[in-house]
Amino acid sequence: MDRNMTLEKRIAAELYSYHGQMSVFVDDLQGHTVEMGADESFETASTIKAYILAALYLQASRGKASLEDTVTYRPEHFVDGSGMLRALGVGAALKVKDAATMMIICSDNIATNMIIDYLGLEEINRCIQELGFEHTVLHNPLHFDRYDKLGTTTPRDYAGLFARVARGTLVSREASADMLAIFRAQHYNTMLTGNFPPYYLDCEETGEEELIWVASKSGSMNACRNDGGIVHTPYGEYVIVLMNKNFDDIIEYNAHPAMVYGAKVSRMILDQVLACEGRLWL
Repeated sequence: MDRNMTLEKRIAAELYSYHGQMSVFVDDLQGHTVEMGADESFETASTIKAYILAALYLQASRGKASLEDTVTYRPEHFVDGSGMLRALGVGAALKVKDAATMMIICSDNIATNMIIDYLGLEEINRCIQELGFEHTVLHNPLHFDRYDKLGTTTPRDYAGLFARVARGTLVSREASADMLAIFRAQHYNTMLTGNFPPYYLDCEETGEEELIWVASKSGSMNACRNDGGIVHTPYGEYVIVLMNKNFDDIIEYNAHPAMVYGAKVSRMILDQVLACEGRLWL
């Protein structure tokens, strides 16, 4: 029996009542994957910020950028949406690493435009291609009043980014460790963790290390609801990417059908990996 196909069929059955399109890519980092629409093209929304972070670290490794440089919030960087820099106002100056961290952990759109301006859009795309993400493009800065498109990617490309972070091979071991720490601090992971047992996710009261943690970057726009990253378990890590489009409801809220069904699929994968002690199947 093809046990991988059995898992795919279970996911397909779970999604049968979902009025939308979800693509799934899971990699247990031990040679086993689940791939459902893995090469389908999706609007990135804020998941493009993970690729921008990788481009920054690649350029920093070559001395063409520095995490210690200072970038300043200028009027042309302003954009509505998520983030904290709007509260600080034009003229706020941050280290490049701090702006990049805000770009990921609170998905700060202004910080993202600051990093795009610092690196250059064309240079970011050159780095994305050089890193091997052939189907990923940053089309425009974040200005929703001017551009309909932000970026495009595939679940396979996005999973590949996190798999390399998990293995310590994205740019370098040191850069991967740095990026992993930033992704672990990301605030918005409801699609991946919404149905996870809370007891295992938060050990602040005991002071013990979390048994399960997630390092991820999500993204939502009218056209998509995406999430992806690394899930750590007591048996090791796996990578999961869930991307959604062609749904009816464009409003963003945690009970959106894409979030609800994504959380169901994510829990199904977690249970499978735990049951098989770190693998997708025995």
